[in-house]
This record gives sequence, structure tokens and C-alpha cells, in this order.
Amino acid sequence: MNITMEAIKEQHNKVAEMIAAFEANAKLSAAFPITVNFPRPNAGEQYVGSIISADGKKREHIILLPGELTGDNWDDSMTWAASIGGELPDRVESALLFATLKDQFHAGWYWTREQYAHYDDYAWMQSFGLGSQNYGLKSGKCRARAVRREFII
Repeated sequence: MNITMEAIKEQHNKVAEMIAAFEANAKLSAAFPITVNFPRPNAGEQYVGSIISADGKKREHIILLPGELTGDNWDDSMTWAASIGGELPDRVESALLFATLKDQFHAGWYWTREQYAHYDDYAWMQSFGLGSQNYGLKSGKCRARAVRREFII
């Protein structure tokens, strides 16, 4: 058997990669399991579900607030949602709303709180007719619903 410095370095690199992979997996494992306490929605609110990211950093209950804004632009919809103690849902939350509470929405387009990355004048919308998402001019008219979030401890 011929041992060379190059062979030792190659084995050292393999071991270093294994250690890094093990440490990354240990950090992920430490984030789970978690206990999820069920929130208590206020009168008129509806529990949507929980969103827990793969790394465990985003852990939130999503609660749909009562009321709806019909046919307004994105800025006014954002202001309205804040005025009732919530926010427009993000794209993931909007998809969850479509999957769990579709019957609480008209079959039309609703604003999300997410702006379109490539153009400042556009924001993302969720269709509650077909379930698709698309972006449109913020000056356009869409419906809006608000959600609030409770952090999962």
C-alpha cells in the first residue's frame, strides 16, 4: 500500500465533508420535534392552519380575520388589512387558504402582501376560482382578506 500526502488530504476532505453533513443534520434535528399549541381564535376569526419551515425558523399559526375588502388597489388593501389588526396573506398562506377555506372566498382574485420582485408596480394575487397565482398591477382592483399570525413556541 502506497500512502501519499495527496491520498491523506483526499481522505481528510472526505471526513471533513462527513462531519459538516452530520453537524448540519444535527442542527435540523434539534429544531424538531416541536409541540404545537392550538391557538384560540377570537370571535369571527377562522383557524387556517400552521406553517412550519423545514429549518424550524418560521413557525406560525395562520388565522383568517372576518371581513373583506372588495375591488380596491394593493396599497389601499394593505392599509385596510392593517386597520383591522392583520396583514394580507403571503403567497404560501394564500395557497393554504385556497386549500382549506376556499368556501370563505369569492371565485376571484385576491391580493397577497408580496410584491413582484422584478417590477415595483406589481404584486402577487391568488385566484380562488382556479387556485392559481399571478401578478398584476398594484393599481388594479382585487378583493382582499386579512390574516393574523401567532408564533408557535
